[in-house]
Amino acid sequence: MNDFIYHSPTKFVFGRGVADSIGAELSARGLRRALIVYGGGSAVRSGLLARVKAALDSAGVAHDEIGGVRPNPEVGDVRKGIGIVRGSGCDCLLPVGGGSVIDCAKAIAFGAKYDGDAWDFFDGKAKISTCMPVAVVLTLPAAGSEGSASCVISNDAVGAKRGVGSDLIRPALAFMDPEVTFSLPPYQTAAGVTDMIAHVCERYFSGQPLALVTDSMAAALVKSLIVAAPRALENPCDYEARAAIMWAGTLAHNDLVGCGRSASPNARAGGWESHALEHELSAVDPRITHGAGLAVVMPAWMRHVWRNDPSRFLSFGRDVFKILPTDDSPAAAEKAVTDTIDRLQSFFTDIGMPRSLGEFGLDRSCIDRLVAGLEKSKGRMFGAFMKLGPDDARAIYESAFQCA
Repeated sequence: MNDFIYHSPTKFVFGRGVADSIGAELSARGLRRALIVYGGGSAVRSGLLARVKAALDSAGVAHDEIGGVRPNPEVGDVRKGIGIVRGSGCDCLLPVGGGSVIDCAKAIAFGAKYDGDAWDFFDGKAKISTCMPVAVVLTLPAAGSEGSASCVISNDAVGAKRGVGSDLIRPALAFMDPEVTFSLPPYQTAAGVTDMIAHVCERYFSGQPLALVTDSMAAALVKSLIVAAPRALENPCDYEARAAIMWAGTLAHNDLVGCGRSASPNARAGGWESHALEHELSAVDPRITHGAGLAVVMPAWMRHVWRNDPSRFLSFGRDVFKILPTDDSPAAAEKAVTDTIDRLQSFFTDIGMPRSLGEFGLDRSCIDRLVAGLEKSKGRMFGAFMKLGPDDARAIYESAFQCA
C-alpha cells in the first residue's frame, strides 16, 4: 500500500425527509443567504424544491435561484450564477440535483471568488485558492459530486469538456434521501450506476501495487451495485436498493477506494483514462449521458490495456465475479480476463446501457475530432495503468464502434 492523504470534510445527512432540515443546518453554520441551483424541472415537479425553500424560510435563510442547468453543465450557467452571487450577496451555494447541478454550483462557488473568467480554471490559467460553502441536496446518485473534490464543466464555444480538482471544493453538507430517487427514469438510474462503477475502476486500475483493504472495499462496492441496480430497476420504490445505490455512489468517488493506490500522497489515484475518453464524446454531443458513454468506452479501454498488467484484471474478476483461470497457462489467464471484461459489459447492457458508440448516432468520422480533443485536454501521452498516445486512443474509439 502506498502512502496517502485522505480528506473528507463533508457532513452527510442520510435518510427519509432529510432535506427538511437543511435550513436549520445552514443557519447553525451562520449562513444567511443561499443561491439555489437546479436543473430541468424535476425538482420543481416533485415538490422537492418547494420543500427546500420552506426549510430555508423557516430558519430565516434567504435565497435566490438559478434553474435550467443542463446535463454536462455549460460554463455560461456558471457565469450567470457568479453574477447572481455577486449581485445578491449570497454566502453559500445550494444545488438541488445530481452531478451536473452540483458541479455547476461548485464552479460558481470558486468562480465567484476570482476576478477573471471562470473558464480560466478549466483552461489551466488559474488555480482554486478559495471556495464558498456548498450544501447539496442530492436527487440523482451517479457522479459522486456530493462528496468529491472534482468538478467538470463544458464550454460549447470551444467544444471542450474539462475538469478540475481541489479539496477546497468538497461540499460542506450533503443531504441524501433515497426516497427522492424513486421517480428516476430507468436509464438515469442505470447510467448513474455505470458511472459509480467507473469511479471505482479508475482507481482500482491505477497501475499501483496491491492495497488489500482498499481493493477489498472497491470490489465490495462493485458487487453491491451489481446486486442493487436490478432490484431498483424492477421495483423503483425499493428503499433498500435505492439507499445502497445512493451511498455507493458517494463512497465510489470521495477517494476512499483510492487510499494507497495513488503514485503520490497528494494526487488522486489513477489516470482516469476512461473518463478522459468519454468526456470527448459528450464534448462532441452534450446529449450523451456520461454514464452511458462510459458503458461503451471503459470496456473498450480495458480490452486495449489489460496485457499491461493481467494480474490486476485477474484479481478484479476473482473478487467481483468469482472468475478464475482454469490453470496456470497464459491462455487460461487471457480467457479469465476476457470473461471478466465481457461480464462487466454484459451487466451494463443488461441494465439498459448501450454497447456501441453507434447507438449514440455517432459514426467513425468523429474519431479524428475525438482524438484531437483528447490530445488538447490531456496531452500527447496520458494515463496511469498504461500510457496512451493518439494511436491508442484511436484504436479504443474504433473498437468502441464494434459490438464486442
